[in-house]
Amino acid sequence: MKKTLVLSLALGLSTLAFAQNNKTITVNNSSASARTELISIPYTTFEKHFELKNSVFTIVDKDKKELAYQLEKLGKPTAQNILIQITVAPKSSTTFGVNGNKPTAIASKTYARYVPERKDDFAWENDIAAFRAYGKALEGSSEDAQGFDFWAKRSNDLVVDEWYKTGDYHADHGKGLDYYSVGQTLGVGDATPFIDEQVVYHKHYRQYEVLDNGPLRSTFKLIYEPENVKGQQLQVEKTVSLDAGSQLNKISYSIKNATSASTPIVVGIAKRKEEKPQILNDVKNGILAYWEPAEGDKITGTAVILPKVKYIFKDSPKQFLLATTVKNDKPLVYFAGAAFNKAGKIGSFEQWQSYVKTFKNNLDQPLTIKYSK
Repeated sequence: MKKTLVLSLALGLSTLAFAQNNKTITVNNSSASARTELISIPYTTFEKHFELKNSVFTIVDKDKKELAYQLEKLGKPTAQNILIQITVAPKSSTTFGVNGNKPTAIASKTYARYVPERKDDFAWENDIAAFRAYGKALEGSSEDAQGFDFWAKRSNDLVVDEWYKTGDYHADHGKGLDYYSVGQTLGVGDATPFIDEQVVYHKHYRQYEVLDNGPLRSTFKLIYEPENVKGQQLQVEKTVSLDAGSQLNKISYSIKNATSASTPIVVGIAKRKEEKPQILNDVKNGILAYWEPAEGDKITGTAVILPKVKYIFKDSPKQFLLATTVKNDKPLVYFAGAAFNKAGKIGSFEQWQSYVKTFKNNLDQPLTIKYSK
């Protein structure tokens, strides 16, 4: 009898705990795709809505399932946004509330760091992909390369620290490898000035700032020193975010030109030597997806999405280029990334095209948020 009473009380408290102060938030998915992604809510709005008294709380859906979240600080001392991992069926919605319980600790699914032990690399990853940018120490060396690199991992584990520690990441020991070749290209969706219709590579980044580092999103900034590029004084900054579960990075490319109000630039992806490359070149929807030729049993797919940006596609010998213009006071925001066929998620060009198209459609139809009164 006592056990029954205790159970009844526990269930009653659980029901009350679903929506503290009877407040909830509903997330609606108007698209035809199932969505698993991070929603972002200003933390002050979230805090006020749920009348939070302290920073200890759990987010639960109507089935009492706990939702993972991250307090996003964007490099500041206090939380600026709350990022909540949401799964919503097509043409459907989900509702959640909060309680005062301590949340379950979650394993980090994203990571970013400066790598001084490997010539100033900056590397970042999530549970399905890894990338890196090259630093000052690599400049002028026999290994020098330009754009963003891709590590073809096939494990949900975070591998950056492990692979740099061993230095043995050009062979696959079960978690993937680094076989992608960047060379003198923009690699996987990097950007650079395009002066007088020529790709101009400036020096590598000089400073970095890690703004957030997991568990669900890592964001960092790469800062380049002021440089005279063909008579124009330029200062470049790149802010990159990578969410758990995403093949694509969100990139904000900012360029200040002391001699002009705007600067021509290109975003590019490396091109391999082949007669008929497998590409999806959809200028209308701002999509460029490329399925590289196989190297043995290994294939990499790369892609760039430029939403709501006018650009011109250029097919050069070493890379595909998307040429546009960036104003001094308006960074270019776009998405770029890659997939590895042996990772078990995307194994064909058709699947890669589908992923990129769906990603773009989801950008066009964002999840909407409704606050209960």
